[in-house]
Amino acid sequence: MKRSYGCATRRTDSGVTLIELLVVLVLLGLLLGVSGLAIGSLASPRESQRVRMLLATRAAAIRTGTVASVRVDSALVRFLPDGRALGPGVDPLTGAPDAAR
Repeated sequence: MKRSYGCATRRTDSGVTLIELLVVLVLLGLLLGVSGLAIGSLASPRESQRVRMLLATRAAAIRTGTVASVRVDSALVRFLPDGRALGPGVDPLTGAPDAAR
């Protein structure tokens, strides 16, 4: 008895098409672009030398518990130990530098 199993050919494609490759590359490009924009926006904005000097003097006045003074644009600004400020260019109650300058 002779058995015949027929001509069952099995075709296996092991690879990717050009369309699949392009889709993956486009998705990766979009992902990297969005990630790059998100990381770039995390950088803190630059503060001017004037603002850094005012903030450092205010912090020193609060830390030491004494009045601290700094001269900015030929004007004297004094910081009290409780965080208040006396002088131009700063908020008198909070001691925060004005954003307009």
